[in-house]
Amino acid sequence: MAKLWDLPCIFVCENNGFGMGTSADRSSASTDYYTRGDYVPGVWVDGMDVLAVREAIRWCKEYCDAGKGPLMLEVATYRYHGHSMSDPGTSYRTRDEIQSVRKTRDPITGFKDRIVTSGLVTEDELKEVDKAVRKEVEDATNSAVNDGVLPPEALYADIFHNDEPQTVRGCTVDETIVQPYRTTKEIVQQRK
Repeated sequence: MAKLWDLPCIFVCENNGFGMGTSADRSSASTDYYTRGDYVPGVWVDGMDVLAVREAIRWCKEYCDAGKGPLMLEVATYRYHGHSMSDPGTSYRTRDEIQSVRKTRDPITGFKDRIVTSGLVTEDELKEVDKAVRKEVEDATNSAVNDGVLPPEALYADIFHNDEPQTVRGCTVDETIVQPYRTTKEIVQQRK
């Protein structure tokens, strides 16, 4: 339907190579998922490369914004852990394989190495960013644990970024509400 109407949609398939504990090679006749959209063209990108993903998304957006219809984007990545609590993730691959991928293809450390090597940032500046992020996560965790349950109005918050309050349809066709709060942060601040 998206192709029939040439909707500007990007369908993303995050392919970590496994369906639960079965490798994609053993469960799919064709593992080139980006080619399976029939009339919807597809693009493959290395999901372990931050810059490649950014550029692929940029290109896909330009394609869709130009009125060319939908795209299928396959983002090839790797899952370090098992699929669930009952899946240790080591019965269908070795610990050495996991460690090898983590050492040679990890997107975070790979990007870090690129920006340090090219002189865009220093190790000390990255340590400061890490420290600020850890503090933000700690504050958010404390808030989630200690601030109690948010009111039902929070369901209408955080819909759009940096926009005026929106009229949002409720649970029924007849029910609409103008967002009383644009962000969850506003709700939490009002409580304090």
